[in-house]
Amino acid sequence: MALKRLSELGTGNTGTIEQFDDNDAKIKLMEMGCIPGELIVVEAIAPMGDPMAIQIAGYSLSLRKTEASHIWVRLSTPLSA
Repeated sequence: MALKRLSELGTGNTGTIEQFDDNDAKIKLMEMGCIPGELIVVEAIAPMGDPMAIQIAGYSLSLRKTEASHIWVRLSTPLSA
């Protein structure tokens, strides 16, 4: 299955972090627990689309769409409509 940006996923989607596309963002995101190989679940997306809440490494993390757009994920579930 192809890679998608985390910012493109919908509520309920799950996947595994594969890579980042920005080195500055990569450091910040890895410090927050977003490490390649970690399973993520999209828990909720704010009504206006930003921020989004994900479940990762046993806790909930809220990310702005701009932050989430730097994370590439291999999906485990199909994209929601």
